[in-house]
Amino acid sequence: MIILPAIDIKDGECVRLFQGDFSTTEKVSDNYLDTAQKFEKDGAEWVHMVDLDGAVSGEMKNNYIFIQVANKTNLKVELGGGIRNLKAISYYIENGIDRVILGSAAINDPKLVEEAVKEYGEKIAVGIDAKDGFVKTSGWLKESKVNYIDIAKRMEDIGVKTIIFTDISRDGTLRGPNIEQLITLNESVSSNIIASGGIRDIDDIKKLLDMNLYGAICGKAIYKNTLSLKEAIELVKRKV
Repeated sequence: MIILPAIDIKDGECVRLFQGDFSTTEKVSDNYLDTAQKFEKDGAEWVHMVDLDGAVSGEMKNNYIFIQVANKTNLKVELGGGIRNLKAISYYIENGIDRVILGSAAINDPKLVEEAVKEYGEKIAVGIDAKDGFVKTSGWLKESKVNYIDIAKRMEDIGVKTIIFTDISRDGTLRGPNIEQLITLNESVSSNIIASGGIRDIDDIKKLLDMNLYGAICGKAIYKNTLSLKEAIELVKRKV
């Protein structure tokens, strides 16, 4: 399992939200590059980055930040937020981003996902963000009537190798991940599953490890010091 520390960007700054609510925006770091370099020093190989402004606007925002992290660290960068056309996907991949996450497009433009997978293969991931089992899009502002398992199966059929699953009700709460939904998802598709939302401490990492998931995204837990990134990475390495 890989541990992906998270850096969410809004207005050029590192922030965290509570359950995706923009009114709860909290600045958690003074410098995104220093934060990424600290993650690398702690042993991270990947960093999960989100363009929150892009997620709402549907356009690339803060792009220079993500490219700078990709070029000035040895971290592999996984990036989501507002990436909704092939031009944006190509731009990021050609500028050093290792994995591009399509979220809203999975619901609104599955043909784009199909084209992207055909062109870039495993560099394309899909983010499935759900509340009460139903997917939300556009920075979690719009509800759909699509069940998270149904969309995961559709993405698997298209050829998507990596799915990032977030239970919105857990995100930023430090209440632990939604183990039940993650188990159901992991058993329903062959795609690699990355857990996101609610991870609090090393016990949560142990639970996810026992499920043989592909990855786990840790954000607030690292910034609030309820989880040591270094300890989590060392635990995963021992398990391997």
